[in-house]
Amino acid sequence: MSVAATTVEEYLAAFPPERRERLEEVRRLILAAVPDAEERIRYGMPAVMLGGRYAIHWAGWKTHVGLHPVPRLSPELEHELAALRTGKDTVALPWNREPPAELVSRVAEAIVELRAPEGTAPH
Repeated sequence: MSVAATTVEEYLAAFPPERRERLEEVRRLILAAVPDAEERIRYGMPAVMLGGRYAIHWAGWKTHVGLHPVPRLSPELEHELAALRTGKDTVALPWNREPPAELVSRVAEAIVELRAPEGTAPH
């Protein structure tokens, strides 16, 4: 019987090394974009908190690393995300391709702008 992870480290430890490295890279990019981020496990996946609220979740799935929820962003950013959108508020980064680091960072930064408590988002 498997036990659900209660920490991000436990969550990551459940993946094979090559996938764990990819997940750790996505984690680093998100944490770099979210000031004073706090991490938790929510819905069985890592979540990053911003100002006491959940800002973004990320998780390893069978075919991709998912970012959830990613609301509709600027038209320019949406154009770049179009091929990675897999459903409402989901961005999928396929395991078989390097994650677009700059794009992941920009998505996380845009989410910070949208979800940060008023007057606390970096400019």
